[in-house]
Amino acid sequence: MPDRERVGFIGLGLMGRPMALNLLKAGYPLVVYSRSQGPVDVLAKAGAEVAEGPAGVARRCKVVITMVPDSPDVEQVLEGPGGVFQGMQPGTILIDMSSISPVVTRRLAAAAKERGAAMLDAPVSGGEIGAIDGTLSIMVGGDAEALEKVRPILNVMGNPERVVHIGESGAGQICKVCNQMAIGGALAVVSELMALARKAGVDPAKVREALLGGFAASRVLEVHGQRMLDGNYKPGFKASLYDKDMGIALQTARAHNVPVPVTAVVAQLVNRMMAAGQGDADYSALATVLFDLAGLPSTFRDPNS
Repeated sequence: MPDRERVGFIGLGLMGRPMALNLLKAGYPLVVYSRSQGPVDVLAKAGAEVAEGPAGVARRCKVVITMVPDSPDVEQVLEGPGGVFQGMQPGTILIDMSSISPVVTRRLAAAAKERGAAMLDAPVSGGEIGAIDGTLSIMVGGDAEALEKVRPILNVMGNPERVVHIGESGAGQICKVCNQMAIGGALAVVSELMALARKAGVDPAKVREALLGGFAASRVLEVHGQRMLDGNYKPGFKASLYDKDMGIALQTARAHNVPVPVTAVVAQLVNRMMAAGQGDADYSALATVLFDLAGLPSTFRDPNS
């Protein structure tokens, strides 16, 4: 694939906007569309073309990336009125980088194939910082040949060593489910140990420092542990999106008859955040739920204030 293949990008939210900007910086001509006008204006100012809708993106590009919140959003963008499928050219490669249901992914990939296109599911991990820095981990499901054609594009948005072909269609989304389960378990336990240290009158910052030097070290302890110490829950990944991901995890586990008791508990803790109106905070604000259960003062500050 030529280095400067025109790329379509649909969905310019917290993650999509920096990902698209990185493609522009790497020299890829870009055609963009998003429901919110603000980020579209930012990309247009940076040199992107603006399409009137998803079908308009597909008419101009044979590589189309989608980065939207949930399964119904991807379905609407692809299959809805004025969707990608209505403007798509034969030989198009669709790259859905959203985190959605593996079942929906497989159905949409089959529908794309019937229309002469290939669809890759390529969800990411790394949060807003990874999107800005172009260091995301990208978990890819779908046709291996199609992946190799667009790998240079994915390498711009992610760490080339972490662009991994997981397997057939839907495998990328399964991997993302596993990723969110692993993060959730670690996040809950880090929250608990911070609560325990505080309740026992021990400096939680010193506890974190010591643990980072041993076998208990993790990115969750490093990054989100610091957030808990600072009470800084400005969103790098919104709790409302993590709540959605936990729902997908439980549904996927049930579909495969896999008991996930730890994930189920984490999902309930995240649901408590939703009930408390914390959906716009970073998902690491899960710590405030554990602090509250321990009878500790919450360090939560409204990220919108």
